Parts: sequence; structure tokens; C-alpha cells
Amino acid sequence: MARKGGLGKGLEALIPGNGVSTGDGNSLFVPIDKILPNPLQPRHILDHEGLQELSVSIREHGILQPLLVTYDLQNDQYTLVAGERRLRAAQMAGLETVPVIVRQVTDQERLELALVENVQRSDLTPLETAEAYRLLNEDFKLSHEEIASRVGKSRVTVTNTLRLLKLPEVVRKALAEGRISEGHARALLALNSFQAQVGCLETILKYSLNVRKTEELVRKLTGEKPEHLPKPSAPPEIKAMEERLRNHFGTKVTLRHGKKGGSLVIYYYSDEDLDAVLKQILKE
Repeated sequence: MARKGGLGKGLEALIPGNGVSTGDGNSLFVPIDKILPNPLQPRHILDHEGLQELSVSIREHGILQPLLVTYDLQNDQYTLVAGERRLRAAQMAGLETVPVIVRQVTDQERLELALVENVQRSDLTPLETAEAYRLLNEDFKLSHEEIASRVGKSRVTVTNTLRLLKLPEVVRKALAEGRISEGHARALLALNSFQAQVGCLETILKYSLNVRKTEELVRKLTGEKPEHLPKPSAPPEIKAMEERLRNHFGTKVTLRHGKKGGSLVIYYYSDEDLDAVLKQILKE
């Protein structure tokens, strides 16, 4: 069972202090060929130019922060937990040994640590992040709120990132290849069918639409009326109230206030969003 403490505080809070000789919280040097890759590493694509630069730095200055590993006594092998880029760069630099810190962790902690390291130091692609969140949600039964707590993101961010996995394969491929941005992909999620999403993708690519133009196109396709005139600005006190409600519910909130009452609209984007909002309203 993983610790309940959030991992979003940073790897510094997870890695013990600076020693040089033992494996009980301090670092030791181990042969690089005895370290196996992290089987739950969320990153699949590494920046080769960045690795080359890191390799040159390591060749010149060494590895300044030890890798985090686990140790299998039976097979006399280490398995990487965090430090994928440093390990790859050290191999490129021709190092025979690298400094490591040995810790015993669960599979869930292994995935969380690798995810946090990549998010904090060298962002994963949106789809790599989404897949890592999916593993935490489906394989380790963490709710969106629990995932958000561990990786230092908002629950809404986690939910919206996971929704990217629902896009058709051709759209996900365009996102992975950088032909569209995450903003484009999020806009396409508002369309109800795969056919509509793929058709809209073709239009985006054909006319090189930016995210704003894509959102306008999606609104037209969904029958939403365009906003021709800017809406009158709400009074400061209403804006402040809306902001408090947004922070409380963790989602978009619109407050329409008139002389004889008004309306409060709370938006949700998934069944889990709705469940979270209801729990807060009903204080369950």
C-alpha cells in the first residue's frame, strides 16, 4: 500500500540526504550494467538532443543527483525507480558506475515517483501523462482526486488529461507527433462522435487552424450559437463570488445575478466530476 502523503511536493522530499558509501539512505556507486530500466516508466519518448547535452555535462561534472533504485538480492540486480534521463546520458557518456540510492518501493510508488520526476523536471507528452494517470486509476484504484494529490495537479487537470485517451487513434497520433496541440485535442473532445472528431482534425490540419479557430469550429459543429457581442461585465462582488465557487468545486461555475434572483450553473465533464460536486453540495 502506498503512502498517503502527496508526491507532488517534489522528489527532494522523497530522496534521503547526501551520503557516499552505504545503501541505507545514502548513495553508493554500482555498475551501470546491473541497473534494469523502470518497467513502469511513463515516458516513452526522450529528447535525444537534450540527452546529448546532459551526457556532455555528466562526462565533465559527473552525476550530481543519485539515481533512485530498488535492489533484488536474489538476482543481484538493481531496478530503476527515478532517473531515466540520467541513466541514459551516463550510458552515452561511457560511465561504468553511477551513484544510486536504494529504496524498497511498491509498484504503485514506482510509477508515482517516475511520473512526478518527469512532470517536474522534463514534462511528459500529454498522452504519456494520461496513460500514467490511467494506470494509477485503473490498476491501483486511485480516484482522480487522489492522483491529483500525489502528482501536485488539480483534480480537474487530471480528469481532463485522462479524457484525451478517449479520442480516436488518428487524433491521438496527430497529438503525439506534434501536428496538433493539447488545446486542439481538448477542443475536439466536445464533439459527440469519432467521425466528427476525425473530420474536424482534417480541417484543422488542412487550414492550419489555431486553438481559438478550432474552438469556434467545434461550437459551430455542435450547434452552439457564436457570441457576437461581448457580455456585460459582472460586478466585482459577483466575480469574486464566482471565483470562490470555482475554487470550492474545482470546476467552471457561472453565477447570473439579477434584481429578482438569478441562477447558478456548475459545469462538470465526467461522471466523476458530477459525483465530486454532489458530494460537496450534500456534504457526504
